[in-house]
Amino acid sequence: MKNPRFEPMLATPWPAPFVDPGWLFEVKWDGVRAILSWDGEHLGLQSRTGRDVTDTYPELKGFSPAGACVLDGEIVAVDNQGHPSFPALQKRIGIAGGMRAGEAARTNPISYVVFDLLFDGEDLIDRPIEERFERLGAMELPAPLVRSAVVETEGDALFAAVEERGLEGVVAKRRGSLYRPGERSPDWRKIPHVRIVRAVVGGFKPGGGGRTGTFGSLALGLWEGTRLRWIGSVGTGFDDAALQAIRAALDEMTSGESPFRGDPDLPAGITWVVPHLVARVEFKEWTNAGRLRAPSFKGFVADPAEEQTWEAEGPGG
Repeated sequence: MKNPRFEPMLATPWPAPFVDPGWLFEVKWDGVRAILSWDGEHLGLQSRTGRDVTDTYPELKGFSPAGACVLDGEIVAVDNQGHPSFPALQKRIGIAGGMRAGEAARTNPISYVVFDLLFDGEDLIDRPIEERFERLGAMELPAPLVRSAVVETEGDALFAAVEERGLEGVVAKRRGSLYRPGERSPDWRKIPHVRIVRAVVGGFKPGGGGRTGTFGSLALGLWEGTRLRWIGSVGTGFDDAALQAIRAALDEMTSGESPFRGDPDLPAGITWVVPHLVARVEFKEWTNAGRLRAPSFKGFVADPAEEQTWEAEGPGG
């Protein structure tokens, strides 16, 4: 019998760390969200958008517990210094690297950091989070699976440790809360140390000087209705190889029509592209005008472009 399918529960933004005995706290990992399902015979891995990504991570296929289960977690890769690294994960996603999955598993290994148990022979989403955590703690999770550590009450102390190590942030989860698939629930709060947005590439500015022949920046937007809302341009975070490869891809996507809605601040001289690519961008904060302050490119993601909306990814998302 096949296990039920679940969409991931999502967290709401929260402005600052806090201390509260009614909440539990975990590290917010810099990776890719995935739901792992084992039905007793077959293992499946489902991305946040519902795509089957099982073959991308063959090292997880060795997980075969005694009973059927569904786990929620994050695919994480580390750099040479042992820090979680999204660029390292790019080689596994398939957007960079061009390796076969088996070769990539050897040269760019991943971990699956598990932070919830949704099914354990029976549906658990309507059980309190403490019961789900207790049952998860009783499971044997062989490498490369690992349980996410939980800190009680002292969310500010965990956030300080996250800042010191340069990690992405903290997720707070309300005691007694249930799992709400597909919902952005106030029972989960995400407190970022590093702000990340997934934005659609709608065009590029040709490069000059040392970037002649590549590009100077990518014009970014989020869908608001049928047009992109311009949120700024990113021109940092690219190495020479990325500049060449991205420009080659952009040249295949050029368009005579702007995908952006009218905006007097939209720079002149942009070459428009079909809005298919989704960039993962780190930034300091949103400006009052809805622009990214100090954006830096961190890679491309395989998320569908049409799902990157102002409502979901903008300042209130």
